[in-house]
Amino acid sequence: MSQRVAQRPPTESAIARFIRYVEIDTQSADDADAVPSTPGQWVLARLLVDELHELGVGDVWLSDTCMVYATIPAHLDSDGAAAVPVVGLVAHMDTAPAVTGANVKVVVHTDYQGGDIVLPGDPSQVITVAANPVLDDMIGDDIITADGTTLLGSDDKAGIAAILSMVDTLRQNPDIRHGTISIAFTPDEEVGTGIETLDLERFGAAFAYTVDGDGLGIIYDETWHARTATVTFKGRNTHPGSAKGVLVNSVHALADFVARLPIEMLPEATEGREGFMHPTRGTIEVEESVLVIGLRDFETSGLDAKERLLRELASQTRARFPDVGVDVDVEAFYRNIGDVLKGHPHVVEQAMEATRRAGLTPVIQAMRGGTDGAFLTFRGVPTPDLFTGGYNFHGKLEFNSRRGLEKTTEMLVHLVQIVAAG
Repeated sequence: MSQRVAQRPPTESAIARFIRYVEIDTQSADDADAVPSTPGQWVLARLLVDELHELGVGDVWLSDTCMVYATIPAHLDSDGAAAVPVVGLVAHMDTAPAVTGANVKVVVHTDYQGGDIVLPGDPSQVITVAANPVLDDMIGDDIITADGTTLLGSDDKAGIAAILSMVDTLRQNPDIRHGTISIAFTPDEEVGTGIETLDLERFGAAFAYTVDGDGLGIIYDETWHARTATVTFKGRNTHPGSAKGVLVNSVHALADFVARLPIEMLPEATEGREGFMHPTRGTIEVEESVLVIGLRDFETSGLDAKERLLRELASQTRARFPDVGVDVDVEAFYRNIGDVLKGHPHVVEQAMEATRRAGLTPVIQAMRGGTDGAFLTFRGVPTPDLFTGGYNFHGKLEFNSRRGLEKTTEMLVHLVQIVAAG
């Protein structure tokens, strides 16, 4: 039988930690070569190192790639500690490149009583009940948003706040039994480069959880299979005043290619287990234009089909614009963690039980995205993704709540006890 979690609260609320973290601009950049891609991530990393030390954690290390490692020793007898596997908890420090994370102005909508939420910094930004029916379940909660001019940063500073609040709770309640806990706060998750610098030997976890999900109770045991396609269109430039018969404008070929992408396969037209083709960014010049496209599917066969279609569309554009060179390069990005997790069912089952003990109903879903857990899983550390209570990630309508942060913290406190109990 599991031990009852003591009720002494952490020394600081999860919401206070969260607000402090989101006010630091850690937006990553997808066009940088270095890790971390932006200097603001160092600011948050150094703050987290200081806070871990203040919470009595002795084994804390900041790497030269801005990776924060911390180890919480087991609180068991020596024989018990040796028998309990090391569990890892992971959250990322950066926020998405798509929407600014600078000068985040947090708004706490205290004792929410229903209705649409108009964000004061830009009243055109409205979190509507129609688009967010979960608001009907949040009456009386304190809802946290930005002011409508930036994203909030709940992805994934909510995960960081919950993990630190868990550490604080364990310190305040030394009767709670748990095994060794390995923590990693990672840079550049949003651009997919930071996790590659994680030292697996130092991390030392037998299995782990990214605390990087969204709605309360949701546990993700699958991610996309993901590839990145780069389509390059090569033309020939000259002075437009004497261009006839000489100039070959690559922009026209790019436009033709984009128009061929099936509307029904774009992300805005898909849901559930439907994969997509997502043109995300690029450059436009007469001489050379480049388009980057994300390919996603839960099955490798579906991903292969999308790559074949992409190459066929490129051939059609090449045939229409024979003077333009059209090159397609496709690289693997990450793979579906479900392919590995199905061989380690206890990792998901423990998260489900922790969720129940926190008074929530666990919901197992396939994530229409990816996490640092994909890298860890395929490097031998099975890693599903856990909720943080946040919604509308990567946009100005992002929100979380006091209950969301507190329930995430509570779930983590239960989780480390369940792992220790075997």
